[in-house]
This record gives sequence, structure tokens and C-alpha cells, in this order.
Amino acid sequence: MASSSSLLTLFIFSLFTIISYATVPQNETFKFVNSGELGPYIVEYDASYRMISIFNSPFQVGFYNTTPNAFTLALRVGLQRSEQLFRWVWEANRGTPVGENATFSLATDGNLVLADADGRIAWQTNTSNKGVVAFRLLPNGNMVLIDAPGKFVWQSFDHPTDTLLVGQYLRAKGPSKLVSRLSEKENVDGPYSLVLEPKGLALYYKSKNSPRPILYWFSSDWFSIPQGSLENVTLTSDSDSFEIGFDYHVANSSFTGGNRIIGRPVNNSTLTYLRLGIDGNIRMHTYFLDVRDGVWQVTYTLFDRDSDESECQLPERCGKYGLCEDDQCVACPLENGIFGWSNNCTSKAVTSCKVSDLHYYKVEGVEHYMSKYTTGDRVSESKCGNKCTKDCKCVGYFYHRENSRCWIAYDLQTLTRVANSSHVGYIKVPN
Repeated sequence: MASSSSLLTLFIFSLFTIISYATVPQNETFKFVNSGELGPYIVEYDASYRMISIFNSPFQVGFYNTTPNAFTLALRVGLQRSEQLFRWVWEANRGTPVGENATFSLATDGNLVLADADGRIAWQTNTSNKGVVAFRLLPNGNMVLIDAPGKFVWQSFDHPTDTLLVGQYLRAKGPSKLVSRLSEKENVDGPYSLVLEPKGLALYYKSKNSPRPILYWFSSDWFSIPQGSLENVTLTSDSDSFEIGFDYHVANSSFTGGNRIIGRPVNNSTLTYLRLGIDGNIRMHTYFLDVRDGVWQVTYTLFDRDSDESECQLPERCGKYGLCEDDQCVACPLENGIFGWSNNCTSKAVTSCKVSDLHYYKVEGVEHYMSKYTTGDRVSESKCGNKCTKDCKCVGYFYHRENSRCWIAYDLQTLTRVANSSHVGYIKVPN
């Protein structure tokens, strides 16, 4: 006669086998085709759209495009009576658009798939034969694939793009970052990222010229972490106090975590999302009901003239090149003088790496956006210049004379005017 432990082992193995090879019932499968009339309203990104019947107020799934025949499968937030106030808060296939007659389907094998009309797979959850029995859109905007016991096999909260919803998170073990959109029309990854790091949140800018992302902001005073490291941060909203902020948890420490309040909207803040914008700024948007339809309001902005962080810290605030002061682009510092700033402001490009073909001109009382949150190298001013001269991609260098700190720049873009004349910049130009 088999022992009780053997029977238990056999039961657990059998249960595991049943769950592992469970299939999605036919009544839980679906297949939506991207076809038919487009929606009647102008929505975010000036996009055309088609909504499908996956809906849990105020969230709904649909296709949208900003250029013809290049659709993104996305989740929107916004009430039906306010369709013109749609906001796209999650995307499946950024950078890999699909066309007309593309399909979004869940088959009996449990794999959620977005495919073009010719069968090319643009995006999938890779959950075939993993015990999935159903798909659900939850009231908080999390899309999930569940197994027979109700556990999540896959969830959209684990795959954010540029947005966090209330209850969504960044985790040290993934997902660890948000990535901005490139532009209103171009739905591909942009140059900005918000990254969870051991001691806080960090913003990075990655240009085409830079060999690595450049830190331009760090949440040095947001979280109290005397020891250990951040395990996760979750966007939260208090329905009573209307406070929005982050719950955070710390690993490898006797201090387990806490809550950081970021903003206090004037009324219900549960319908709030955090967005890493195209410009590299962080904003929180909150939906307020009024006597008519409703309105989205920006309830928090990281870089703002009313906050401790200046808009001058945003790398692209002044375009390709410009001097920023009091959140405004105020000057174009060229070799032959200081001129009024415009979008056409740019330094002359150096096309040769020969020392005899280039020189520098100096701009006093300026800082590059990377010098506020990165330490730079401790070298002499002349060695700092030599490093830039030897690097063909270097377009200039910045130096703090009082502590001998050097920063090599691969893009100029926004320079901040400061009162300290010992903070200098040297701009590389052709002879």
C-alpha cells in the first residue's frame, strides 16, 4: 500500500501536470481584427483609432495609428462619454507597427498574439502551454493571463512603456524602467529613460552621439534608504486624502520601506497616471469629473518653474544648442558673440579629427546638464581639453575650476547660465 507521502507527491505532480497542460476554453478564446471605421474623435497624439470590446471602465483596448497603416495595440484610459479625452497608457508593439486586418488573439494554447494580416507576429506574451485559462482586463488597467487557480501567468503591469498607472511599479528584478516615446508622430523608443536604481529613481538621456546614457536627474531626497537597496516602487493614490506618491520597499535592510508623497490634487486622485514625456520630464495626470464631461489636469511636474528642479536641466530644453536661465532659452553663445536664441541656434560642426583643423572657444558661467548629477573626472583643465581633442565624437568640454572637475560632452544642447564664472565651457569648432 502506498504511503501517504507518496500519494501526496503523486497528487501534487498530477495537479502540476493538469495546470501545466491546461488549455483555454473555447468561450475564453478571442480574435479581433483591425478593420472597419475609425473613431470619430481627435485623441492623444492626434491619432486615428479603432476600439475593440475588451473593456473595464475606464479602460479599453484598441488600435491606434499616427501614420497611415502603422497601428499600435494599446490600452486607453478615459470615460466613454469623454472619448476625446483618451490617453494611451500602455502599448504592446511600440516600434513594430501592424497594418490593416492585423489580428489580436488568444488561442487555446494560452498565447496572446498580435499578428499582421500576413501572419507575421509583431508581439506576443510567450505563454503557450503555461497553464493559461483566461484573459482579463482588471479595473486598475492591468491586463492579465490567469491560470486555473487564478494566479497571474502574465500581466501588462510587468511591461510598462512610458507610463505607470496607480498600483503599477518598477522593480529591481524587472521591470526596472520606463522609456519615453520619440515624438507625437513617431511611436518608437525615445532617448529618455526613468530607471529604478539601488538608492532611488534616475533619469537618463541617450543621444545618437553619446556612447552611454547620461544621468540628468536623481531622486536623492525622495526615499529614505539608510542601508540596503530599493526593491520596488509603486505608484499609489489615497482615496481619502487624494495624495499621490510612491510606496517603496527596501531589500537587505532592517528598514523595510515607506511612502513618498509627490502631489496632492484637489479631489479624487485614483484616476492618475505618471508619464515620462517626450521632452524627458515627469508629469502626473489626473482625471477630474466636472458638470459636463471631465478634464485631465497635470497634478505634478518634476522640472517646472514652480518646483526645485529647473526646466534648464532638461537636455533638449533649448534644442541643439542654447543658453538657459530661469527656465527660458535666453541666448545662443557662438564664437563671435552672444546672440538671441532660436531653434536654429547651433555650433559649427567639426568634420576633421586633426588637431590642426580645430580649436575651441570659451563660454564662462555655464554648466552642462550632466554636471549637476555626475561627478566628472578630477583632472587638470589642460588634460580635460586634451581628452576632448583626442576624441573625434567630443563636441566640447566643461570644467569646474574650484574642484578640478571635467566633463566631456558628445552633445551640447542645453547649457545653464550660472553666477560662478569658474564654471566654464569650451566649444569645439573648425578652423
